[in-house]
Amino acid sequence: QLPAGSLQLTLYQYKTCPFCSKVRAFLDYHGLPYEIVEVNPIMRKEIKFSSYRKVPILLANAGSPLQLNDSSVIISAIKTYLISKRNSLEEIVSFYPPMKTVTEQGKEVFEYGNKYWLMLDEKETKRVYPAKEVRVEEMKWRKWADDWLVHLISPNVYRTPREALASFDYIVREGKFGTVEGFFAKYMGAVAMFFISKRLKKRHHLQDNVREDLYEAVNEWVKAIGKHRLFMGGNQPNLADLAVYGVLRVMEGLEAFDDMMVHTKIQPWYQRMEEVIQKAEA
Repeated sequence: QLPAGSLQLTLYQYKTCPFCSKVRAFLDYHGLPYEIVEVNPIMRKEIKFSSYRKVPILLANAGSPLQLNDSSVIISAIKTYLISKRNSLEEIVSFYPPMKTVTEQGKEVFEYGNKYWLMLDEKETKRVYPAKEVRVEEMKWRKWADDWLVHLISPNVYRTPREALASFDYIVREGKFGTVEGFFAKYMGAVAMFFISKRLKKRHHLQDNVREDLYEAVNEWVKAIGKHRLFMGGNQPNLADLAVYGVLRVMEGLEAFDDMMVHTKIQPWYQRMEEVIQKAEA
């Protein structure tokens, strides 16, 4: 528990972004109050203060203001801060240095070292992870959520023109758009993302029926948890549970989500996640 007001947080986000949803799931589960700034995805003037032009961005003030980028860095750094009382948040963030890399498409991007590690001493590590295998498992599935699961969302929610239009109707309704801007975003965005989703399908070597990849992925996750655990974290969610839940949650209300619930074994775990997060928020 932190003293009230000792950690002031502002999250810059798109509500329907899976990476932003991951961060919200983490903050909500840990009972951390935060303000939300919904970013206009076209103009992005809300984050003009930042040279880092993606969301989520978390502004954190634990005595001095600090900007945290990348959803997994945000989660690892704040979790470390909650557990460890030895280091300032600024020092903790320095353990996750940005490194410039070039993608297969020749685009320069920033990657963050150590982003799935919690920076804890030996005593703290044993308190959080009673066995080495527990830590390895959590890191493996957090990375899986970023490297695989998240790439199944767009091809599934924009799978057909009808689904693409329904998805953009939801995006415009939940996002920050002007009236005219929202109209064009809904119809032009739906068309654009329908074709982009086909490119993503090819890039990530997905099956012709992308639903099958989604079903296989979530069933793989359920199988990894097993029959004798409520969550991957045991009786309570760990960071992998929160990451997977955050990614899947952005499909709620869409056809892909309903299909996933009917055709996979994810529903009992997903409902348990909803319940513990709602309880934490309350």
